[in-house]
Amino acid sequence: MSSRLDENHLDTLDVEVEADLDIEAALAEFEAQERVRLGLEEQVEEQWTDAMTVPVFTASQRANTTLLVGGLTMAHDYLVEAGLRGIGYEVQSLEVPDNESLRYGKEFGNRGQCNPTYFTVGNLVKALCKIRDEQGLTEQEVVDRYAFLTAGSCGPCRFGMYVTEYRKALRDAGFDGFRVLLFQQAGGIKQATGEELGLVLNPEFFLTIGRALFAGDVINVMQYRLRPYELVAGSVDKAISQVKDEVYGELEKGGSVLKGLWRGRKILKNLEIDRTNAKPKVAVIGEFWAMTTEGDGSYHIQRFLEEEGAEVNIQVLANTLLYNLWEARHDTESRLQLRGADEAKFGLDGTDPYVTMAFLYIGELALRTVWQSFAKTLGLYGHKLPNMDEVASYGHSHYNVELRGGEGHLEVAKLILNVVKQKAHMTLSIKPFGCMPSSGVSDGVQSVITEILPEAIFCPVETSGDGAVNFYSRVQMYLFKARQRAQEEFQKTLDEYGVTREEVQAYIAKNGFGKNTYHPPHVTAGTSADLVHEVAPLMKAGFLKRVQIRAGRTVTRTTKVLTESVPRRAKTTAHAMRYAPAFARFLAGEIGDKAPSIKASWVKLFDQWTKPSDDELRQIEEAQQMSAVEMPRTARAKSVRSLRVMA
Repeated sequence: MSSRLDENHLDTLDVEVEADLDIEAALAEFEAQERVRLGLEEQVEEQWTDAMTVPVFTASQRANTTLLVGGLTMAHDYLVEAGLRGIGYEVQSLEVPDNESLRYGKEFGNRGQCNPTYFTVGNLVKALCKIRDEQGLTEQEVVDRYAFLTAGSCGPCRFGMYVTEYRKALRDAGFDGFRVLLFQQAGGIKQATGEELGLVLNPEFFLTIGRALFAGDVINVMQYRLRPYELVAGSVDKAISQVKDEVYGELEKGGSVLKGLWRGRKILKNLEIDRTNAKPKVAVIGEFWAMTTEGDGSYHIQRFLEEEGAEVNIQVLANTLLYNLWEARHDTESRLQLRGADEAKFGLDGTDPYVTMAFLYIGELALRTVWQSFAKTLGLYGHKLPNMDEVASYGHSHYNVELRGGEGHLEVAKLILNVVKQKAHMTLSIKPFGCMPSSGVSDGVQSVITEILPEAIFCPVETSGDGAVNFYSRVQMYLFKARQRAQEEFQKTLDEYGVTREEVQAYIAKNGFGKNTYHPPHVTAGTSADLVHEVAPLMKAGFLKRVQIRAGRTVTRTTKVLTESVPRRAKTTAHAMRYAPAFARFLAGEIGDKAPSIKASWVKLFDQWTKPSDDELRQIEEAQQMSAVEMPRTARAKSVRSLRVMA
């Protein structure tokens, strides 16, 4: 009986299982039919890999290939286009990334990227789509006729992955195989074809890029220095556009940038400027792209600040290059203290670190010399490039300079210097949403700085491509405080000298003092207050008194140079001279084959410098005799361990 029930029970279970299986099969068949009807046939997923890590760009392709450049300010991109045209390339600069670029970036880029990635990647895709549609080209024709030239890097920031993001988005947009070319300080574009390189990374290339970038720097600084105080709306923009055209023409024909800047200086002299209108000075710092771009990527922050009555103090590209040189110099000096040669990627194994250090110092000197010569030619006075050793000393007390990523210790140090040296009324730190080096690290330290320096007005803001209203509201809140401080500073300076704004205006108009490109010496944070400090003492003084005041100022400034600038430069020079002999030996070796007589002269000169005296020869001989005497093993081992082994 029990056995019969169990058999019946099992038969029932089998029927239920078969019914379940039939239902599953029916559902699967129905799903397959629906997929076919809706055009959703299953496709084999394939993991994308970057097959264009070594793009092919040969000399034979150069005449038929247009290089696209972009990613910096409008002035930089425009002048880089001219410079590369001047050395034989066909170049076209991209437009400033806008919200449409953001849409392209989010459509074709990976998810979870930072704001600069979406804007810059999307801007390139947008440009290629525009070229395709307006010129009636196919995607393959665009790939064959165009290439994108940009900078590459590595590190914890997403910037190291930009090139792969470009290529992935370009493939999904239909431009698979589009060439994204990188130029870096080390390395270049390596070709496996055996043909001559299409992009020749030689000294002429980098010198041309440097001239264009430095010219863009000084033009940008002058623009932001003049525009807040223009009397005729739009006059500065018009004049700056003409200045850029003058420099563009010189770069395009391979001429002198100085000539273009000098002609631009004459254009700027015709502007009508009134610096007696007190404005808060706002220093913009933060993540490199966010604080540099002038479009929707940073909500047009520079223009917004000016519309709100502020003067913007921008960061120039030369500052970043100086920071890179400082990093290399700092790391090389640290590695010199190791017991053995470091074999890491940036180690000293197989190199002469003393020659490396010499080149770093020479490179920094050349950078500063060229940049300042451009600035003075345009009429940009009073703008000094930062001393990176000083910046590091200020930043290291709160942010270890050995930590790298993003702007490193620069953001922290800049805030401290802006407050301590009264460089700005307010510091605005702008970065993409979720930027780890800037938002997560630097801003965390800045909260301590604002506790130590309560007079600091520090406004950290993030960009995400939307939310401009909230962004502007936050900036306005801090800007209100900065505006009050600037007005109080200006009025206090007027009261100190017993003059009014109208009297200062009248004196300037009568004496032609302080017009156009003139910039008063730095005393306080505000430009208007600095102007009063410069003008007011002369207003109520007679001829002899004015002569005395000017003489006193000359003495004061000369004394400052002698007591501060000269010792600092002497210290730097003395430190750099430690590496001069190594550089001289390197130079002699390089030119030896071409000029044996010069090499012989160098050898003779070094023999004179290094030839030991009779007393030194005697000491050397005694040391050699002592080394020939057998020492006990324990004593010899102890002496060896006590020696300091230098790399």
